[in-house]
Amino acid sequence: MGTHGATHIVWDWNGTLFHDNEAIIGATNAAFTELGIPPITLERYRELYCVPVPKFYERLIGRLPTDEEWEVMDLTFHRHYAEHRVGCGLAEGVPGLLEEWVSAGRSQSILSMYGHEELVPLVRGFGIEPHFLRVDGRTGPSGGSKAEHMVRHLRALTGVDPARTVVIGDAADDATAARHVGAKAVLYTGGSHSRASLEGVGVPVVDTLTEAVTVARWLAA
Repeated sequence: MGTHGATHIVWDWNGTLFHDNEAIIGATNAAFTELGIPPITLERYRELYCVPVPKFYERLIGRLPTDEEWEVMDLTFHRHYAEHRVGCGLAEGVPGLLEEWVSAGRSQSILSMYGHEELVPLVRGFGIEPHFLRVDGRTGPSGGSKAEHMVRHLRALTGVDPARTVVIGDAADDATAARHVGAKAVLYTGGSHSRASLEGVGVPVVDTLTEAVTVARWLAA
């Protein structure tokens, strides 16, 4: 159950709670090698990355991949990511932030575009699952927007008011999804997007998750 009238946070996972930048760029470049695409630096990745993900590949190779090419690209990336993510952990201070938020009588959940079947055991393995009302990963094809997933996620949360909800994520698409349901958003610079690309979105941009939680309290007050 949500706490009626209290601020609710919907957390993103990859690049936000889960600090997996090295896994992302490692898997990206491993996939690129198989696909005959030149490697990319993390800085360049963060400048170019966008949703839907096929548009990211268009920025890299100069054209949209065909449906068949996209399927191969996606499968190749996820195969390498599963290997690279093993060495990654939670972002700095995450366990304490989650515990403090719940202790203050507020609620939180996770909505990620990482596959649901992979996400849930990963969250559980870090021992933080009890801090969340719900943990939802992507179901269906990958590469698209989070907006419709956000609609379903909030509908499944009893007692959570979208107007008192703040989405915290590392991508412009997190702000788009928040706007789609009438929620607020805070964007974090530690993940997939550069600060410059986030600052054009029109929502608060922060450099730490501690700042993100502080801004979330203010936005939903």
